[in-house]
Amino acid sequence: MEHDLPGAGEQVLLVGLGNPGPRYSGNRHNVGFLVLDELAARIGGKFKGHKGGADVLEGRVAGRKTVLAKPRSFMNLSGGPVAGTARFYKVDPSAIVVVHDELDVDFGALKLKFGGGDNGHNGLRSITKSLGTKDYYRVRFGVGRPPGRMDPADYVLKDFGTVERKELALNIDRCADAVEELLGKGLTSAQNTYHAG
Repeated sequence: MEHDLPGAGEQVLLVGLGNPGPRYSGNRHNVGFLVLDELAARIGGKFKGHKGGADVLEGRVAGRKTVLAKPRSFMNLSGGPVAGTARFYKVDPSAIVVVHDELDVDFGALKLKFGGGDNGHNGLRSITKSLGTKDYYRVRFGVGRPPGRMDPADYVLKDFGTVERKELALNIDRCADAVEELLGKGLTSAQNTYHAG
C-alpha cells in the first residue's frame, strides 16, 4: 500500500535518535542526531529545550513546516519525548519521520520506509509503544553489522571507525538530502533515488 505524508500544509515532526551528552556524540547510535544537526545547519536554526522532553527547532524543510526534535532521554526511552512533542504540536503519527541507525543495512546505505517492526532497535520499540502505532516513517542509516562476535549493543555505542569517519560527513549529507526528498516529493521518490540497486 502506498503511503505519503499528509498534505503540504500539514506540519511534520522530524525526529533524530541518539543518546544525550558528549560521551555518546560520535557513536554509531547517534547518527540520527548528526543528520538533524546537518538539517538544522541548512535551515539556519538552533535547537532549544522544550517541555515535551526533546530539544526542538521549528522551521521549513523542503518547503514544509517541520519541527525537528532530538529526544533528551536515552535511546531506549525515546518514546516519551517523541509522543510528548507530537502531542504538543498536534502532529499525527503518520506525519512523524524518525532518522535512526540500522545494523541490517550496510554502512552508508539508506533505506526509507513507512511502518513495520523495530528490528531490535530499542529507540523504535520505545516510540512504537508510546505512540501506540507502528505507522510512522523511518529513515534508516546503515551502520553495518558488528565484526566477529561483538555484541550489537556494544557496537552501536562505539564511535565510527577510521575508514568510516572518512565517508561519514558525505553520508550524513546524503541522508539529509534523502529526508528533504521524502518531505518534498514523497516516499516513493525518495526510495527510488536513495535505495541502492
